[in-house]
Formats: sequence, C-alpha cells, structure tokens
Amino acid sequence: MNDIYKSIGSRAEGLYKDKGSRFIALAYPVETEEEVKEIVAGLRKEYHDARHHCYAFRLGADGAKYRSSDDGEPSGSAGRPILGQIDSAGLSDILIVVIRYFGGILLGVPGLIKAYKSAAADAIASAEIIEKVAARTYRLSYDYLDMNAVMKVIKDLSLPQSAQDFGTRCTLTLRVRLSLEPEFLSRLTPIPSAELLPEP
Repeated sequence: MNDIYKSIGSRAEGLYKDKGSRFIALAYPVETEEEVKEIVAGLRKEYHDARHHCYAFRLGADGAKYRSSDDGEPSGSAGRPILGQIDSAGLSDILIVVIRYFGGILLGVPGLIKAYKSAAADAIASAEIIEKVAARTYRLSYDYLDMNAVMKVIKDLSLPQSAQDFGTRCTLTLRVRLSLEPEFLSRLTPIPSAELLPEP
C-alpha cells in the first residue's frame, strides 16, 4: 500500500496580472477543514478591499476531501481552475486562495480561468514540495506487566510515540503509518492487556 503523498512545506505566494487586475495566490499546508476556514476568514479581513477571495483545497493521503469556491466570479471560472492546478501537481493537504483586485476591465470567463490557473500555478512553482507519510494516531493502553511486549512491537515497527503515562495501567499515543497498520494491529492481539482507546 502506498502511504506516501505530496504536499507543500510552508506558505508560498504567486502573482498574475492582466488588464490592470491583480491575482495574488497564497498556498498553505493544511490538514483540516477548520484550518481552511480560519485561513480564508483571516485573508478576507487582511485583504478586505479585494473584490474576490477564491480558493480550492484538497485534504488527506487519498485526496478524498476537496472543495472549490468561485466567491462571486462566474461559475467554474476560479475555484475549479485553482483545484485543477493542485491536482495536476499531484498535491494534497493544501489550500490555495487567490485574491483578486479588479482593474476595471472585464476579462471574460476564458480570461478569468487563465488568470486563476496561472496565479495558482505560480504559487505552486514557488512552494517547497514535500513528501508526507499517511498515518493514523492511536492511543494504546496496557498493563505495566506487558510493557516489554508492547515496547518490542513499537521498536520493531519504529513507531513515533508521545503522551506517555506509566502508572499501574500505562497509556501512550502512537502514530502508525497506514502501510504498517495491519501488522501493528495483528501484533497487539496476543498481548492480553493491550487495548486501543479512541482518540480524545
């Protein structure tokens, strides 16, 4: 199973100008729709004098969550071309917002599609492309007596761990890459006290 996918490492900017209109493209690494909402709301405030704030995002290792918004531009002339650039670059966990300052001359739908596409492409071209590993977070609980068995599984699979609490009952948080998930779950089964807790 392929659990590696591409995203961007940090915020990146792009720009396109046509007939006096300026299209400022801002690309952000994001992982949740909440982050998307916060960033878009923040940019609406920061660039409150702009005519349009069009955007598209794609989330997750499989890119299954996505959305695009034309924000008042003709249907399909802004959000979809931005999303198209994200997809042609094969990226996920990314948001691109293109902010338009109107220059007084209408560009027509073909002109708008070209402008939003070009601005988004420019932001992607200036971004640092990174590889991400798709993983699921687990909280594992087990008896102190089973510590050695649990630690062997963690060590063998090189699982990053955090939030450890070693009492009579131990808990820790693990990030398990998707390709290792079946092996991780099957190796926990024989450990009598091992129990997976829901994430808080």
